[in-house]
Amino acid sequence: MADQQEEEDLRMALRMSMQNSPPEPKRSKPREAVSSATTTPEESRRLQRELMAAAAEKRMLAAAKSVSASSSPSKSERSGDLGRKETEMKAKEANLGNELSEEEAYQLFSMVFGSGVSKDILAQWSNQGIRFSPDPETSMGLVQHEGGPCGVLATIQAFVLKHLLFFPDELVKVTPNIPQNLSSRRSSKNQYVALNNFAAFTEEAKARALVKSMGEILFLCGNNKRAVIATLSAIGYGIEGSEDSPKDVIIAQALEGLSIETPSDLQKVLRVDTYTTPASAFKRLEAMITVFQSRMGALLFLISALLSRGLDWVQADRDDPSLPLVTAPFGHASQEIVNLLLCGQAVPNVFDGRMDLGGGMFLKGISTNVEVGFLTLLESLNFCKVGQNLKCPKWPIWVVGSESHYTVLFALDTAVQDENELEERESQIRKAFDAQDQSGGGGFISVEGFHQVLRETNIRLPSEKLDSLCSSGFIVWSEFWQVILDLDKSLGGLKDSTGQMGRKIFDLYHFNGIAKSDLNGSQATSGSETPIQRPRLTKLRVSVPPRWTPEEFMADVAVPSGAAGSDSSGKDAEVAKPEPPQHAPLVDCIRTRWPRAVCNWAGDPPSIV
Repeated sequence: MADQQEEEDLRMALRMSMQNSPPEPKRSKPREAVSSATTTPEESRRLQRELMAAAAEKRMLAAAKSVSASSSPSKSERSGDLGRKETEMKAKEANLGNELSEEEAYQLFSMVFGSGVSKDILAQWSNQGIRFSPDPETSMGLVQHEGGPCGVLATIQAFVLKHLLFFPDELVKVTPNIPQNLSSRRSSKNQYVALNNFAAFTEEAKARALVKSMGEILFLCGNNKRAVIATLSAIGYGIEGSEDSPKDVIIAQALEGLSIETPSDLQKVLRVDTYTTPASAFKRLEAMITVFQSRMGALLFLISALLSRGLDWVQADRDDPSLPLVTAPFGHASQEIVNLLLCGQAVPNVFDGRMDLGGGMFLKGISTNVEVGFLTLLESLNFCKVGQNLKCPKWPIWVVGSESHYTVLFALDTAVQDENELEERESQIRKAFDAQDQSGGGGFISVEGFHQVLRETNIRLPSEKLDSLCSSGFIVWSEFWQVILDLDKSLGGLKDSTGQMGRKIFDLYHFNGIAKSDLNGSQATSGSETPIQRPRLTKLRVSVPPRWTPEEFMADVAVPSGAAGSDSSGKDAEVAKPEPPQHAPLVDCIRTRWPRAVCNWAGDPPSIV
């Protein structure tokens, strides 16, 4: 019985070894039947000797090749090569994109992490997905579990809020009737007011907002010409090729044991593809969104942004390209990463334009206006100056930077950035004055020109004031402005006995995506309170005094119901007098945008760390 099994095994081996030989002519009887009928024990032993000899000859040839080669791969390496080739073939079939060259992988890894990166920093960036918070109160926000990638998450969050708050109609795929509580309302031609029912956003709307935001950022990095999307080969094939298995299960299996610690690791697992239209990029991101929600998501998106910009262009943007983009020792995202995602260029500074240092040297800042902006605590500490491009974005949403973390500040009403009554009046008068200034910006005009200014701006000066200003034969701006400040509002001036002219009152919201203990949301357990680990969303009432009104005066002025700039109603609008001002580091950030702002909130102070 054993001899018969051995003969069957030998015949099977022989047939397998002849698979690549030309097919034989058809027979009336199968080959196996013929062999079984004619094979004797002597022939079987001869056949076995021939197979053993062929195997020995094959081993000798392999040994000869290994001697001639400079190095010989081990069995595990050969197995790994075969596995990688199989993965590459599958990737091509699934249109997963291209593998980076060794040079590109080394340049990319060194640019992001440098040469002496710690395993802790690599772990931080390899274990942060782009996922929404499961907590109902903060479900519109991306949750952060690891330190380090907050700069990437906060910037994506800012764009997500832009789409959720101000473009909700575009997030509904099929249903024509959008729930009323999701829609922004347009108060005037250029003013948008979003509603504050954040928990009402559907999972589909949030997912589409995330995909739109990611695509918008990548095309911004690609100069609106291209978006490069990086993904993982092992994950991509499973997602593209399987409809039955849950995506989360496939991803968990694919990422098991996967780590990126060297440029070689990056080259092995990374696949990239380029898209030249927003529609094609959106379709790809939508198909691969589960990959970006996985633990590798934040890193993959950063790599996508860098490749969309182009590695050489990224280095050209920077003042010092020798430093890694992820800063040591804590692995925080640098300002260059945040600026790349905000404006499409990896410049290291936050001022407008560029600063000429002389001798052909200059520092690079933000060259254009942006969709969402940036404020930083470092400005309040006089370490930098944020320019108007970042301070006054198109939409009232700002990434907020501290010494060690990035969070997001936003408003529901675009009018918070509008000039108030005093600012508009000042701009109108100054524009009329400058139009008559023939001194090349010296700040004085003729008497004739002065009368033209008064007519255009509807200012009615008392005769004694008019004579005093015109007595020297020319009018200086600083003297004229002092008169305007002391002139009653009814006469065209800026003096307001109520102290309310120019006062702005509005609400801001602050979102910190890192999961922290929240005593306000604690739950009673066995008679004690258990803090909930979740992101934090804080509503702030902001009151900005008029520019020319002393703070001591403003402290005693009541807030009228329905004050200008307030988008609140009900109890919030019934407050007759401002609450005592509260302070937190976030308030210092807010004051870099709205000087002398006074803030109040309920519960724990907002945290920017």
